[in-house]
Amino acid sequence: MTVTLGILLFDAVEELDAVGPWEVLRYAELNTEAPLRVMTIAEAAGEIACAKGLRLQAERGIAEAPQLDVLLVPGGRGSRRQVENERLLSWIAAQAEGCRWVTSVCTGARLLLAAGPARGKRITTYYGAVEELRAGGLAAEVLEGVRFVRDGKLVTSAGVSAGIDMSLWLLGQLFSPALAREVQQGIEYFPAPPYTAETEQPAA
Repeated sequence: MTVTLGILLFDAVEELDAVGPWEVLRYAELNTEAPLRVMTIAEAAGEIACAKGLRLQAERGIAEAPQLDVLLVPGGRGSRRQVENERLLSWIAAQAEGCRWVTSVCTGARLLLAAGPARGKRITTYYGAVEELRAGGLAAEVLEGVRFVRDGKLVTSAGVSAGIDMSLWLLGQLFSPALAREVQQGIEYFPAPPYTAETEQPAA
C-alpha cells in the first residue's frame, strides 16, 4: 500500500525545513521501490514565498488534500503568523488523527502545539525557540541539543538541517533501515561541516 506523505507550506516557511525532507523523501519515491507518494500542501494551491525568497509550488490546497499517512510541518518566520490561523490549525488537527506519523522541523513544533498533536508530548525545536516553547507550557518537555525526538507517533526535529536526519530515520521506520541507508548514499548526506574541523597549517 502506498504511503502518502504531505509537506505543509506557508508564507515565510524556512526553505531547508521543507526542501531538506523533500529531497530525502522524493529521492526515495523516484529512485527506490518504496511505495511512497510525496506532495506539497498549503492552505491554497499555488506559489509560496519562503523566508529567504525562494518560491515553492504547493500542489494542493488543504481542501483538496487526501488523508495523509505522514504529515510534515516545517517552521520558519511564518510559523509565528500561522499559529493564529484557525483554519490551518483545524486541518492539522484533523489530519493528525488519521496519520501514522506526525512530524515537524524547527519551529513547525509551534504549529503542532497550537493545533494540539504535540500538547503534553516530549518535543524539540530550533535552539532559539526552546525557551519560548518551554514558557508556553503546552509540551510535557522541550529538549535541546538533540536532532529529533519521538513521542508515540509524534516526531519533532531541531532546526533546519535536522529535518534531513529525521526524514532518513522516518524512511527506516516506514520501510527499512537498508532503504534509508540507500537514500543517504544517493543524496550523499554524510555531514562533515568545514568549520568544525581544524584546517590551519601548523607553524613551520
